[in-house]
Amino acid sequence: MIRRDLVGVLLLFTLVLFGIGIQRVNAGPPAQDQEQDAVTRGAMLYDKWYAKLGQEAPGGNMPLWDQQTTNTRSGPDTWRCVSCHGWDYQGREGAYRYGSNYTGFPGVYQARGKGEEAVIAALQGAGNTRHDFSAYLDEKVLNDLATFITTAMIDDNEYIDPQTLAIKGGDSAHGKQLYEEACASCHGADGKKIVFRYEGRNAWLGTLATLDPWRYLHKTRFGTPGTEMPVGYALGWSPQDGRDVLLYTRSLPGGLEAQAQFSSLAGQESAGQPAGGPATSIFTGMLTALGSITVAVGFAVLIGAALFGIIFLLVWVFRGQQKH
Repeated sequence: MIRRDLVGVLLLFTLVLFGIGIQRVNAGPPAQDQEQDAVTRGAMLYDKWYAKLGQEAPGGNMPLWDQQTTNTRSGPDTWRCVSCHGWDYQGREGAYRYGSNYTGFPGVYQARGKGEEAVIAALQGAGNTRHDFSAYLDEKVLNDLATFITTAMIDDNEYIDPQTLAIKGGDSAHGKQLYEEACASCHGADGKKIVFRYEGRNAWLGTLATLDPWRYLHKTRFGTPGTEMPVGYALGWSPQDGRDVLLYTRSLPGGLEAQAQFSSLAGQESAGQPAGGPATSIFTGMLTALGSITVAVGFAVLIGAALFGIIFLLVWVFRGQQKH
């Protein structure tokens, strides 16, 4: 009788475990994580949506682009949100108010208070049919973009002087700590490990941080689409943390020299950037992979142990009955 009671209890315990497992799978990640992921995806879509989606850019120029003549760029770059609205999100009122990046198009910073539905409507051509992205961006992608625009954009003028490009305030020592933790493994302690192209010439990270701080701050917070670089926003960095990293990076090689070549022009995308991210060797890559599957495997081991215990008990009960 005792044996049968034990079997019943264990079977009930197993059913409970499976129920919890199914509930966890169906529940998905917490709402806060989902929102954070949407913000990060939206920021990368704002940067270069076709790269984030693993697609080729549409052919030709974005239809609205040809309404201006001051910016002579053409092709894929014309389809990027940032090409019109800027890394500081303020368009003709911000860093893109003059120079080769000027288009005369407004920014999107003011859209923060209009709500996601209004932003999505604008992306679907509600205000101008030439601004209709619905043929390329599905509902989820549009929602991610709207989430970023309405919840995560910052006023860069609080951190960067728009006239002198000087950083307002900041803690360089704190920036150094964050840089060494999240950036140095790929960019090198001196910021020279990856060479970028900026205005037709090679440039180091310090150079970019000095000459195009708005782009640097956006990418420090949200990463670069198509790469696996650490994302400050996902690491819990505040805008002030991003500002501190920006301030410190300016002290690296190329930064001080670039101050003598003041320019507010946005640079071209980096060249020769490795596809990998923080994992710079087989060993660190294994650690990264193991870390990402620990939770799932841990729960699977728990289920497996319970099943093993039940099988063992059933065998014990069966042998006991044979003896009787």
